Amino acid sequence: MTTSTSNTKSQEFISLENDHGAHNYHPLPVVLSKGEGVFVWDVEGKKYYDFLSAYSAVNQGHCHPRIVNTIKEQAETLTLTSRAFYNDVLGPYEKFITEYFGFDKLLPMNTGAEAVETAIKVCRKWGYEKKGVAENQGLIMVFDQNFHGRTTTIISFSSDPDARNHFGPYTEGFIKVPYNNLEAVKEAFEEHSDIVGVLVEPIQGEAGVMVPDEGFLSEINSICKEHNALFMADEIQTGIGRTGGLLAVCGNCTCEGHCERQSTYVKPDVLILGKALSGGGYPVSAVLADNHIMDVITPGTHGSTFGGNPLGAKIAMTALEVIRDEKLTQNARKLGEVFRDRMNQLISKTDLVKLVRGKGLLNAIVINDTPDSSTAWDICMKLSENGLLAKPTHGNIIRFAPPLVMTEEQLHECCDIIDKTILDFKK
Repeated sequence: MTTSTSNTKSQEFISLENDHGAHNYHPLPVVLSKGEGVFVWDVEGKKYYDFLSAYSAVNQGHCHPRIVNTIKEQAETLTLTSRAFYNDVLGPYEKFITEYFGFDKLLPMNTGAEAVETAIKVCRKWGYEKKGVAENQGLIMVFDQNFHGRTTTIISFSSDPDARNHFGPYTEGFIKVPYNNLEAVKEAFEEHSDIVGVLVEPIQGEAGVMVPDEGFLSEINSICKEHNALFMADEIQTGIGRTGGLLAVCGNCTCEGHCERQSTYVKPDVLILGKALSGGGYPVSAVLADNHIMDVITPGTHGSTFGGNPLGAKIAMTALEVIRDEKLTQNARKLGEVFRDRMNQLISKTDLVKLVRGKGLLNAIVINDTPDSSTAWDICMKLSENGLLAKPTHGNIIRFAPPLVMTEEQLHECCDIIDKTILDFKK
């Protein structure tokens, strides 16, 4: 079976991107033209299972009909007013999302990186005005192998040389400690009295789906409370049902809104959302916090022309309703257990895969080869030939994150494809 690169139509589109676009990505050579639910089709009409979900932006599945109808209806009514005026959608959206996740206030933005930058600004301003840290001395703790975006500030504390190198001078004010290492967190707080917040991914997706030890997040939260610092959870990739909880910090809680009765729930001081907040229909991101934090934001201190626009706000409400109404969080938890069980069965049959890890439907397999080898990429190429799309991360790791609308029957079919591909693969 041949790959899409041998087809003239696909190659034309690939050549157009290569000739006229900046080469800031390295995509699999598959040119997609249609999506529906868990499936995508290339320009030649070949059908694939999507096991990346646009980096978890389409948790609700491709072109979900409710989201598509919302886009059509609102696009024909009002799309953008800027924040120079009120509109009749933003207020209802702010009420809806704050009640959904259990916070007092929303600061609406567009992209995930914008939301992270917003959280950083909120945290620093809170540190100066509420904690009493001296101006320009506030420090934010981050973790090694993090991925929060690629803006100038964010790459200043990135561990990825491709994202960081040759983009300096870098923004100061960040302390980096090893992920999943509570002692390092405690030591940093003991050494630095001016830490105003801790920014953490509950599961590090780009690092290879690194799931921390049980209690890691709750301990960070406790340490932050002890030192009067803000616990900021970047749930852009892990949130909105992906990991089998409404948020990854929720553990197995699937309620709409935070639930103090859930012993596994850790309510962050600042919650950062994006990606699936729109179901893939439009860039929508959000920063949520309670009043005592968010009231440091006053007119002129932060903004965005498109942030909180009527189209994005309406889409986000529908996207969250789909998660709730179709019980996609619960489905992710159930199917994640099935997937990891199937992958562990595969590991017992081959030495090519040495580990599976993840939570809900955010999972990864570790290929038994060096990170600088092409083995994981080559396996992904074979998977695409066999009708399943996935992508390597960190060289020898393959991330698997299908839309949450997947059925158990479809998941087993996909696991069969992965089994066959791996067992037939020769280095």
